[in-house]
Amino acid sequence: MTVTVPHEIPFHDVDSLGIVWHGHYYKYFELARTALYRSLNFDVDDMGRLGFSFPVIESQCRYSEALRYGQQVDISAHFREWEYYILIEYRIYETGSGRRAAYGHTKQAVCDLTGQLQPCVPESVAKIIASHVDYVSDKSR
Repeated sequence: MTVTVPHEIPFHDVDSLGIVWHGHYYKYFELARTALYRSLNFDVDDMGRLGFSFPVIESQCRYSEALRYGQQVDISAHFREWEYYILIEYRIYETGSGRRAAYGHTKQAVCDLTGQLQPCVPESVAKIIASHVDYVSDKSR
């Protein structure tokens, strides 16, 4: 399952060179990650009710092309791994042309609500993710 979020680059994300400051790309990833979890009906409150939190422990972004104020983009996210941690991959494309502006990933650990790191993704969470993943399209990326 891939979720795509349309987004217009706002003025406040642009630096003095007229391009998006590199750190904002992670904010765009967050928009897509939130939509991805919500598409599973598994938002932050739901995670807490199951007794877990999922802090980001690693992130990476590769920049292919600068984004500019007013530009329309599509931000996509999909689950790649969910056995020992949750790995989500992202792509940012210019709407219309399909030119890739950036791509990357985040890795989320699993902690109980006291902050204790868990050795793997709990079965209850893995089932939620696995039940919504299209293995044919997502495993071929």
